[in-house]
Amino acid sequence: MPRAFLVVIDSVGIGGAPDAGQFFNDGVPDTGANTVGHIAKACAAGLADDGRSGPLAVPNMLSLGLGKALKLASGAYHLPLTGELRGAWGAATEVSHGKDTPTGHLELAGVPVPWQWHVFPNEQPAFPEAVTQRICELASVDAIWGNCHGSGTAIIDDFGPQHIETGFPICYTSVDSVLQIAAHEEAFGLERLLKLCEGLAPMVHEMKVGRVIARPFIGDAKTGFKRTQNRKDFAIAPPAPTLCDQVHAAGHPVHAVGKIGDIFSMRGIDDVVKGADASLFDHLHQYARTAEDGAFVFANFVEFDSAYGHRRDVSGYARHLEWFDRALGDVLADLKDDDLLIITADHGNDPTWVGTDHTRERVPVLMSGPPAGRLGHMGFVDVGATVAAHLGVPYTGEGQSVL
Repeated sequence: MPRAFLVVIDSVGIGGAPDAGQFFNDGVPDTGANTVGHIAKACAAGLADDGRSGPLAVPNMLSLGLGKALKLASGAYHLPLTGELRGAWGAATEVSHGKDTPTGHLELAGVPVPWQWHVFPNEQPAFPEAVTQRICELASVDAIWGNCHGSGTAIIDDFGPQHIETGFPICYTSVDSVLQIAAHEEAFGLERLLKLCEGLAPMVHEMKVGRVIARPFIGDAKTGFKRTQNRKDFAIAPPAPTLCDQVHAAGHPVHAVGKIGDIFSMRGIDDVVKGADASLFDHLHQYARTAEDGAFVFANFVEFDSAYGHRRDVSGYARHLEWFDRALGDVLADLKDDDLLIITADHGNDPTWVGTDHTRERVPVLMSGPPAGRLGHMGFVDVGATVAAHLGVPYTGEGQSVL
């Protein structure tokens, strides 16, 4: 039986979204944002040489059609278009009104989001009084820190010392539909933080807020604060059966790598592994070698987004793309003849753009398994339909297979 691997390289957009002008960063429309294109352009100009140098080196993804997908999506010529092509390639366009992780992943899994996400206002306080009171009740505290839009790393630097002194959690949001709670793993307690977020989630999900995210950190004011790998997302439940549900219902094993389990609330998923991207890639490689016949492996690599996109670190993003591409070669070598590997993304996060938030972009769809060639434009939903068709499972999600 064939196997399928769906790999989401989080935020690796390729520009060209037709509705980008309806989405904003610091009041500036996302029109023209292009994560891969602008990184490649910066590398070629010598503007991304911190820890690396020269043109963006991603030969494995180029052989699967990344340069051609970039040109198709946005007209950008910042990557080579020549060389041996061994993959099928296209560019996917999102229809849901969102440029965030849950929206992108749900639509890739065949379920466009049917509602408008609630976003907290960029003012202080950002949260309604009822939400703040509920946080205080669940945490048994008198107040919270933050209550504003903020960057996750900056906000723990700003409020970390006060948090440790008082025990009040640090609560913040962004232009995404999210409420994030940061707390010290030792001073506040990791399990206490997770129970707080889990208890709050039903209330904000009713408001159509997509996620409550636990953001544990360690350290102190003298040595500095650092977020840990124990992040946990409490996401709103999918509004309809997803690709994971339907593959699982057909009796196929479904393995999640990274935050996939959190995004889909573990629905239709047998097991999940978490960790840093480097560790997660080891798990993906192991699955390529050992996953059962008929297995579906769904992976997300978040550090493109969390460590480099939001921080507008062009060199770091380029380094991570090059690391991923080198590691990808080992996975490609271990795939079976009837395997399908799809590499795609959930949204953009152009590190050269204004602001610190995601950018509305098309995403690449790079496939190993089908005959090499152009797939053209497609929808996010066509990715899930293609996986289902490859595995031969009944499928009620939206989209059409491109195989």
